[in-house]
Amino acid sequence: MTIVDFRDASQLARGVCRTLAALGYGTLSEFTLRNGRRADVIGVNGSGEIAIVEIKTSEADFRGDQKWPEYLPFCDSFFFAVPEQFPRLIVPETCGLMVVDAYEGVILRPSPALSPPSAQRRRAIILSFAIAASNRLTRALDPESLL
Repeated sequence: MTIVDFRDASQLARGVCRTLAALGYGTLSEFTLRNGRRADVIGVNGSGEIAIVEIKTSEADFRGDQKWPEYLPFCDSFFFAVPEQFPRLIVPETCGLMVVDAYEGVILRPSPALSPPSAQRRRAIILSFAIAASNRLTRALDPESLL
């Protein structure tokens, strides 16, 4: 894996998105859930499965942010994504684990099976994902749009 400055979570998000895309997921970063929490990366695959990835750049970042259990009702799989030098033993065994850089990632531990979102919640997440993706694309193509 390439050595980069891991203080920039956006660089790690790129590696997470590439990793999920290789597994058949469409992805968005900085996606707001209905509970007000913002997922670092969310992915939806062709089967409608939802993966959420929380990026942690350092041990201090991990220990200072314990809101991650609030993401679990919104996904089928949950991962922490960390840079290579991160102390991996502090990541709970109840979560998936991937090591990423700005270009790629490796899943070291798959996400354990979670209670899947209800059909109603899954539909709401997927619709919200589609609208957010469409709006982001529209803004990229037409920066003067009203979105």
